[in-house]
Amino acid sequence: MAITLPHVLAWLEALQQAYVENRRVLTDLDAAIGDADHGSNMERGFNAVKAELAGNPPPDIGAAFRATATTLLRSVGGASGPLYGTLFLRASVACTGMAELHASDVVDMFEAALAGVAQRGRATLNDKTMLDALAPAVEAMKSALADGAGLEVILERAAAAAETGMRNTIPLQARKGRASYLGERSIGHQDPGATSTYLLLKAAAEAWRGAAGAG
Repeated sequence: MAITLPHVLAWLEALQQAYVENRRVLTDLDAAIGDADHGSNMERGFNAVKAELAGNPPPDIGAAFRATATTLLRSVGGASGPLYGTLFLRASVACTGMAELHASDVVDMFEAALAGVAQRGRATLNDKTMLDALAPAVEAMKSALADGAGLEVILERAAAAAETGMRNTIPLQARKGRASYLGERSIGHQDPGATSTYLLLKAAAEAWRGAAGAG
């Protein structure tokens, strides 16, 4: 069994629900070190994605991610739109024309997404950004794949690594984005972008658990 278009659409729908449910959490985190709009931005963006995919069903996985990227770029303001738009755009390139994904394809997809986010945000690990959740998640995926793990284990390890990375942003001083303007006052707060990234990976692990046989 492999990840097919219905699995991808289920993940994107789960993401929309996750951002609706966690809007207040993300907003409160962003209120401490940003513009207090991350929750509303993510909710609005993925509500738009849900509507776009329902109105224009994509023919394959790459097209689904491309539609997600363009919708986020169009509907989300601030840094979230370009960064999450780039994440899904790079994912779409990695999955161009593909009808199914196996474990190695999923890892390649997230690795491409990570490279795009790092390039777009000009960020590195420990800058207190979404990269602090995404980078360790991708490393955990690569390590699990090298160990011969199946997709379920790969994604569970990725989500766990993302959660750890998210929590590790609390003692960091922000070096990118609006939070960096606060200097040392940004220390002691969990990064909202790392939190929304953890939610993204957690949703993938949960939505794709039924495809655990993919390899």
